[in-house]
Amino acid sequence: MTTLAANTQRAYELGEQNDIPVIASDIIYEGAAVGIVQASGHARPLTSADIFGGFALRQADNSAGAAAAINVNTVIKGEVQLTVSGVTITDLRQPVYATDDDTFTMSPVGGVFVGFVKRFVSSGIAVVEFDAPAFRDPWGEFKVREAVTGNFTTDIQDNGKLFWVTTDAVTITLAAVATPLNCVFANGGSYGTVAINLSPNASDQIQGPDFAGTANKDLINTKATAQRGDFVKLVTGDANGAIVAELRGTWATEA
Repeated sequence: MTTLAANTQRAYELGEQNDIPVIASDIIYEGAAVGIVQASGHARPLTSADIFGGFALRQADNSAGAAAAINVNTVIKGEVQLTVSGVTITDLRQPVYATDDDTFTMSPVGGVFVGFVKRFVSSGIAVVEFDAPAFRDPWGEFKVREAVTGNFTTDIQDNGKLFWVTTDAVTITLAAVATPLNCVFANGGSYGTVAINLSPNASDQIQGPDFAGTANKDLINTKATAQRGDFVKLVTGDANGAIVAELRGTWATEA
C-alpha cells in the first residue's frame, strides 16, 4: 500500500447534478426524464428498459453526433412537479414510475421507478421527490409485473410475479395446492376503491396470521380501508393450501 507523500488536488463534484454521455443520433430535451442504457451507460430520453438518471436541465442535441460526443446535464436529486396518471390526494409517499421521458404513472407495470409522491397538487398533478442514485424501487425485486383487470386463475408460469390489481372486486383463483405458488398480489387502486379476492381451489385453504384457514374461503383485501400498495405474498404451504409469507394492509378471510 502506497500513502501520499505530497498534497494532491482532487476533482470534486459538488451539488445535485450529473453529466452523462448521450447516445448517438438523439436529442434529450430540457425537462425530460433521462434514462441510462444499461448495456452502454449512455443517456437517452427514458424508455421502460432504462435506469432513471434524473431530469435534463437543458437540451442536449446529439442528433448528428456519435455516442458520447456530448453530455446531458441532469438534476439527480430534488423535488419536481409532474403530471402523474392516477395520482390522488391519498397517495402520499407512494412510488411513481415513468414509461417514457414525459409519461408518469402510479403503476410499476412497464415503468421505471422515479421517486415518491411528496405532495398532491391537483387532479393528476403531484410534487415528486427523487434521488436517482439513492432511492430504490419498493417493487424492485419483482422483474415480472402484470396488470390485473379481470378474473383469472394462476398457473405454474406465474411464480415469481407481481400482480398489480387495478379493478374492483376481481377474483383471482389459486391453482390447486399441487401446483407450486410464489406470487405477490398488490392493490393498485387509490384508497378505498379496489377490493381483491384471492380464492383457493375448492379443497384448499389460505393460511396466515389470525386467518381461519377454512377450505374454499377467499382471502380479501378489505375495500373500505384498502390502500394503493397493500399486498400479500402467498407461497406453497402444505397439503392444506397456501401460506401467507408477508402482507400489508387489512386482509380478512371470507365469512
